Amino acid sequence: MGKLKKLTGFILLLVLALALAACGTKKEESGNGGTADNGSKENTSEETKKLIVGASNVPHAVILEKAQPILEEKGVELEIVPFQDYILPNKNLDQGQLDANYFQHIPYLEAQKKEFGYDFVNAGGIHIEPIGIYSKKHKKLEDLPEGAEIIMSSSVADHGRALSMLEAKGVIKLKEGIDKTTATVDDITENSKKLKFKTDIEASLLTQVYEKNEGDAVMINSNYAIDAGLNPMEDAIEIEDSESPYVNVIAVRAGDENREEIKTLVEVLRSQEIQDFIKSEYKGAVVPVTE
Repeated sequence: MGKLKKLTGFILLLVLALALAACGTKKEESGNGGTADNGSKENTSEETKKLIVGASNVPHAVILEKAQPILEEKGVELEIVPFQDYILPNKNLDQGQLDANYFQHIPYLEAQKKEFGYDFVNAGGIHIEPIGIYSKKHKKLEDLPEGAEIIMSSSVADHGRALSMLEAKGVIKLKEGIDKTTATVDDITENSKKLKFKTDIEASLLTQVYEKNEGDAVMINSNYAIDAGLNPMEDAIEIEDSESPYVNVIAVRAGDENREEIKTLVEVLRSQEIQDFIKSEYKGAVVPVTE
């Protein structure tokens, strides 16, 4: 009888052990099912296209940050990589570290392609940043004395823009028939005030030059001016007209302009919501475009 009880107890323990093992197997299977669910989530995340875009701090990165939640709703995860210079964004794009960049105007893009052989295309224009003339010594452009020193960016692609602006304001004249986007100081034919041009300062350092009161006037791109706390509409003694051809664009490697996520990026940046944000945030210092 005692042996029978022991045998019965052993059988019960065996049955219990098998039952527990079966539960464990079910849990494991359930766990595998959970993994499958996670895999499904991963597949869902893969459906969300990721874009890595290089941008100047202001206004480009700020505008992209505003566009981030809109892009997310459209299935595009945007990673913004900020840059302080004009050289690395194109190098990184060429090397595949970026999907696109947003910092440069069309003449600069074309000059970079010619100089470095980049196979880039313009995926769409977003805004214009009027270049301004700043001075701590003079309140108006016409107040510049004879022989005044004008300091400009060392970027040759900006020289034609700065000189065209000075010509439009009646300060100098350039050669007839030239492509003014590529003009240099050697193309000046009339310079009644005998202005001198200093053209060896890195663009990002121009605001420091201005603050140090160097030269008589400094020509500064609006993105650097805004980043330094200047208000182009109030602090510049003269500013470029809004119909400037120097549109800031989304640049991509050739062929990538056809990627749906790139098209979506441009579409969002040209949307009414982003245009209204640009107008409200920068009050004319940055002008949105739709083409």
